[in-house]
Amino acid sequence: MSCIRFNTPAQRQAMRDHAPVMLTPEQAAALHPAPPVTDSKIARLRTLAASPNPKIRESVASSYHAPEDLFEKLAKDSDEGVRSWLARNENVSCDILRSLADDESEKVRGWLALNFFVPDDVMARLADDPDDTVRALVRWKAALASDELTNA
Repeated sequence: MSCIRFNTPAQRQAMRDHAPVMLTPEQAAALHPAPPVTDSKIARLRTLAASPNPKIRESVASSYHAPEDLFEKLAKDSDEGVRSWLARNENVSCDILRSLADDESEKVRGWLALNFFVPDDVMARLADDPDDTVRALVRWKAALASDELTNA
């Protein structure tokens, strides 16, 4: 007996009819407010950023609440996974993102190319990147932006 189930058109329509109303990000945030960022939370992030385990440092690099000096330190981390998480973090400053454009790892530069908060001058540099994949990601992101403009 197969575990795959195929819904009939009537079942699919019933699921659409009874689908929950989607909340906007603002409505969801109002219903589930984030706890305040305290000094103890920042102290924990500092402790975690010094961990010998790169996966723990990655969690700090992905944080929206880490202070700028911690992001600067993580931008120089020896592990490309840590720098990759930093490259995709939307709360990292433009100056740190600029420094990652010269990263030795094409993985880091690729994630940087996908970050929608990367300044235009960095995207122009990444468009001439030596790695084919990074250049392809820049073109793909530009095509997405172009599609958004034409569909608006």
